[in-house]
Amino acid sequence: MALLNSSDYRAAAKRRLPKGLFEYIDRGTEAELAMDEIRRSLDAIKFRPSVLTGHSSSDMTVSLFDRTYPTPLIIAPTALAGLVSHDGETKLARIAGRLGIPFCVSTQSVTAIDDIRKGAPDAELWLQLYVWRNRDLTWGLLDRARNSGVSTLVITADTPLSPKRDYNQRNGFSVPFVPSVRGICDVASRPGWLCSVMLRYLMTTGMPTYAHYPAEFKTAITRDAIAEDVKIESGISWDDIAEIRKHWTGRIIIKGVLSVDDAIKARALGVDSIVVSAHGGRNFDVAEAPAEVLPEIVEAVGDQMIVMADSGIRRGSDALKYLALGADAVMIGRLPLYGLAAGGEQGAFDILTMLIEEMQSNLVFAGAKDIDAFRKNRIA
Repeated sequence: MALLNSSDYRAAAKRRLPKGLFEYIDRGTEAELAMDEIRRSLDAIKFRPSVLTGHSSSDMTVSLFDRTYPTPLIIAPTALAGLVSHDGETKLARIAGRLGIPFCVSTQSVTAIDDIRKGAPDAELWLQLYVWRNRDLTWGLLDRARNSGVSTLVITADTPLSPKRDYNQRNGFSVPFVPSVRGICDVASRPGWLCSVMLRYLMTTGMPTYAHYPAEFKTAITRDAIAEDVKIESGISWDDIAEIRKHWTGRIIIKGVLSVDDAIKARALGVDSIVVSAHGGRNFDVAEAPAEVLPEIVEAVGDQMIVMADSGIRRGSDALKYLALGADAVMIGRLPLYGLAAGGEQGAFDILTMLIEEMQSNLVFAGAKDIDAFRKNRIA
């Protein structure tokens, strides 16, 4: 069956992946209210088209920092993309290179950033950072990123704790994989994924885990002690951002901002950009939706720094709505993973190409020659 929209790709990913892994990617937290709220907020935004404008195509180029991109998309950092498809992070990096957009590598990736660089030498790589309790290990990761040609650091600020995800507790999903009857049955029910992903790792590099963790973490005898060092720092503060600035001379983006006050603080500290984000509804289940707060944040700091947005994008029109609310660019998280699961590297490329084509067609239907013109058509 042809995959024609994001729902098709999602359904294909659900058929392909073990239930535990699919739900980890696809679902939210607690009662999953935030995911519903994000969807409602986007669906409520409407536009009034302009007709007879003579536009059969529209310009989607955007300037971010010191570069011009053909489209205002960034592949968002997503943990464990390398479990969705073998060497998935490198595949996403190559896709980003083909599309001429950045790819943000997650701290919790299955492939390390220096290895991703080897597999995608021409890609523009950013690094997403979770600050570890052991700061020396954190600074070491920044050094690896710098040596891999990374100039942009994306600090995730909205994950002080591991969120409560009942479904993963029930299905036993964890990394590293801890064998259980339920987990083994789940994996065995997806033989295509088992052979092409998990067994391939086991035959080459061993049990997949977070590649940026120190080597000692990967051995059973020392894992508990080292695990404390690489736990996400729950007490990260603005002082930590200032400290990171001392260790990182490149651009800094803070991801997970949902208030004007935090946006202003970021700007005052010399942060280059923020991402207005609810983490796709995966962390704080009673958070406001990004679309609800984005306009006031843009009004407060949009003329002083780059403002991006993410969460809940399923169609090209969703991405355009964030742009119409004032975002300079949008990050796309789940969709590339659905594409990877459904069709590997080509599947991820196809779903992002589909998204770009949907953005283009919506601009044309709106009679907008570019994104700025599209913004003027928003009515709610």
